[in-house]
This record gives sequence, C-alpha cells and structure tokens, in this order.
Amino acid sequence: QVQLVESGGGLVQPGKSLSLSCGASGSIFNIYKMGWYRQAPGKQREMVATISISEDGVTNYADWVKGRFTISGDLAKPTVSLQMNSLEPEDTTVYYCYTGVLRGGYENFWGQGTQVTVSS
Repeated sequence: QVQLVESGGGLVQPGKSLSLSCGASGSIFNIYKMGWYRQAPGKQREMVATISISEDGVTNYADWVKGRFTISGDLAKPTVSLQMNSLEPEDTTVYYCYTGVLRGGYENFWGQGTQVTVSS
C-alpha cells in the first residue's frame, strides 16, 4: 500500500497563488507517475496535471490549466507539487494527489483530497 498526504490547500483571492504538495509513504517503490486530479461534488474526477517519475519527467496538463499551473515531482522523496498561479473562482474544488505504481501490474493510489477555494 501507498499512503498519500496532501497539503497546501486553502482560501485564496482571485489572481493569487497556491502551492499544493503531496508526500508518499508506505510501500513506495516502482512509482512511475504522480499527479493531481480534481473532483467537484456530483462530478467525475478529472486530470489536472501529471508527471512521469522517470528520467523523462514528461508532464501533461489539462487544457484549461496550461500556462497557469506547474507540476513537479521528486522520485527521491517521493513528492509531487502543483504550483497554481492566477487562480480563478472556477478553480474552486477538491484536489487529489495521485500515484501510479507498476509492480507486476498497475496500481493507482489517491490522497484524501485538499480543498482549494478561490473567492474574494
């Protein structure tokens, strides 16, 4: 099992920034991808940004966040962070840390979620 703990969420005014962080613990080996997803009440969980925890370090972003958010990961920790700039009220929702593990098959692990609220 992999345990993921998020931090950094909170209340912020429009146009300001937040930085989300996630640390992994437990059976942490063969992690190949980490990222951030979001899910509003009554809606499906959707990808925000992912990063390949490898030499490539390939990142992927949802179209609506490119240019505003930056994801980074550190396999040695392991941790994943999401720098969120120019936040808008539409960004308000719960953000979840994701870790993908490959060990005789693919396994997905999720954090408990951290609330981001963008409001004046």
